[in-house]
Amino acid sequence: MGGAVSAGEDNDDLIDNLKEAQYIRTEKVEQAFRAIDRGDYYLDGYRDSAYKDLAWKHGNIHLSAPCIYSEVMEALKLQPGLSFLNLGSGTGYLSTMVGLIIGPFGVNHGVELHKDVVEYARRKLDDFIKNSDSFDKFEFCEPVFQVGNCLEISTDSHQYDRIYCGAGVQKDHENYMKVLLKIGGILVMPIEDQLTQITRTGQCTWESKNILAVSFAPLVQQSRADGEKPETVHLPPLAVRGLQELCRIYIRRTLRSLASEDAHGRGTAQRVPQKRKRRRCRRRRINTYVFVGNQLIPQMAESEEEEHPEEEHKEAAAAAQEEEAGGEEEERDLGDIELLKQVNVLRDQIMALPLPESLKAYLLYYREK
Repeated sequence: MGGAVSAGEDNDDLIDNLKEAQYIRTEKVEQAFRAIDRGDYYLDGYRDSAYKDLAWKHGNIHLSAPCIYSEVMEALKLQPGLSFLNLGSGTGYLSTMVGLIIGPFGVNHGVELHKDVVEYARRKLDDFIKNSDSFDKFEFCEPVFQVGNCLEISTDSHQYDRIYCGAGVQKDHENYMKVLLKIGGILVMPIEDQLTQITRTGQCTWESKNILAVSFAPLVQQSRADGEKPETVHLPPLAVRGLQELCRIYIRRTLRSLASEDAHGRGTAQRVPQKRKRRRCRRRRINTYVFVGNQLIPQMAESEEEEHPEEEHKEAAAAAQEEEAGGEEEERDLGDIELLKQVNVLRDQIMALPLPESLKAYLLYYREK
């Protein structure tokens, strides 16, 4: 599935397009998408395709289209402290974004069929924690990935507040998925070519809402010989944070808060870089998509916006005049902001503390930048 919004030049461009097309509608989802560069989850040599609104598959590694992920993130209605289960967790891209919202007192588990993909997801998670400056701007619930078939989860497993399944679910597996959900919880999964949001309202009652027409590859069912026992998947335990980890969380929270107050006092906290002006593109929502090999082929498409070439020409002329009038001032302003963006204030605060280097390294999550 994909192709619903225009291709971007970088991650911020892609998010701008998703917002304009109303796939991203809330600030917390936008912040999570901007914090994690989608291109970092692509193999070398394929990154040029990262900012197109298309799915990508290479061997067992697969990423859904950005418009799908944004609809899923919005439909899950994530809040700090919730428990999340990702069935078919893949590269860990979605689980990592979820972790930025549910925070350190949430639960973030993923089950993936392929061992090589789980290893890939763990490497990408480690790269994000150690190398991305975005990491220090959030309190994070680190995902835990494990190998297994999500149709073989142990019957005595605990339930979750939020669940996403990233593969097509057959109708006879719908109740199996629902049982994993807590009362009041939300399950999002593709079923019968519809991305569906299911809310558990009681012990035996659910409410369903179709979100988007999609086409997903079906869940893989293990083939086994007669009498062979299935390999049961035991989900990770709901571990309680240790005192040492709690100290790290609260020290970082306090320093981040102090840095924010200091920035407010200097009048720099709300300084936001202005986006560069982009060529306006007409966007169309695609109703449904089909996999053909590794290619995504859009079916019937209906335009949501009428074409207004005269209005676009006027807007372009007005924008050009405005840019010419204030170009130098804007260039200076953006230059100042770029310098501000390069400073990781939380890291600087930790490094300035009168503490042993080993403790500073622990507070920084042993970050390499």
